[in-house]
Amino acid sequence: MELAAIRAELGVLEQVAYLNAGTFGPLPRRTLEAMVAADRRDHEQGRTGAWYPSEILELREQVRAALAAAVSAPPGSIALVRSTTEGCAIVCAGLGLERADEVVTTDVEHFGLLGPLAASGARVRVAPLRGRDPGEALAAIRAQLSPATRLIAISHVAWTTGQVLPVAELAELGVPLLVDGAQSVGAIPVVLAGTGCAFYAFSGQKWLLGPGATGGLYVAPEWVERLQVRSPSYYSQQGYDATGAFVARDGASRFDSGWLSRATLDGLLASLGFLDGLGEERFGRALALAERCRELLAGRVEVVTAAGQATLVTWSSDDAAAESRHLAERGVVVRNLPNLPWVRASVGFWTSEDELQALAAALG
Repeated sequence: MELAAIRAELGVLEQVAYLNAGTFGPLPRRTLEAMVAADRRDHEQGRTGAWYPSEILELREQVRAALAAAVSAPPGSIALVRSTTEGCAIVCAGLGLERADEVVTTDVEHFGLLGPLAASGARVRVAPLRGRDPGEALAAIRAQLSPATRLIAISHVAWTTGQVLPVAELAELGVPLLVDGAQSVGAIPVVLAGTGCAFYAFSGQKWLLGPGATGGLYVAPEWVERLQVRSPSYYSQQGYDATGAFVARDGASRFDSGWLSRATLDGLLASLGFLDGLGEERFGRALALAERCRELLAGRVEVVTAAGQATLVTWSSDDAAAESRHLAERGVVVRNLPNLPWVRASVGFWTSEDELQALAAALG
């Protein structure tokens, strides 16, 4: 598909230079149409009858398979969740961490990961990565490990700067690894099968261009039985008694969150189908455009993002919130990062050279 056809599928690009997929990805036209059709069907035919639950269950399995394909993992290793945060919380609660246990993370993490770690009751050790060369990350994280370490929990791609963390190398350290994949899945190639990663949570509404309240949690097969089901939903069980005691479903589906509407499921399938039809070439284009963005901004602002990272480009600002508003007024949508003097642009395979030039000119 040519760039013009891709951009025609993403309606918001007709209005603004949209550089904020790190928060919400642009919604494809076919996704909107699928969601509207699903809601219309529910309106006209009702949400009842013996056929309805079976259709929803079948849709859930189709979405599970499509999410698994997006991260190159077996379908049975994917749970359906409503956010990266929910996936991280399922893991942190299910490990049964105690006060004597330690978890290791970094100072570039999102609260979606940090919150569940703090709530787990374990002691949290933080590896300092901010402001350091990306090549130092592995040593900095390894230095925080101790005999009490029960979990390493990090982002694949830092939400603040786009720094790519050494997931494969960390998985080899002999400690279970939980990865926040909110800024990686759909943005860069992710192949989970055989990586040694124990858990990997990711979002559907960001770089996968799906509806809100969608996502996936990868649980490595050897961890399915070891991770406790601490927040069961109706879709977690294959049988239960009057006391609520239940038999968990096979595979990672035992960690599934609750109800997802037909519109949500159909919409996510449409988005994943759109991406699948574009092939792997989209990743290389996005990375090249992100580097181009970094080059254009380097002479105008203080760029925080190191060269050769992922699809987020961040720069310093004396007033990040005001700068974000100023850019929006110029038709360029970016994100100022809370509690940091930084502004972030998200660059996708759909981004045009004209949009990058518009960003640079607005900062000029």
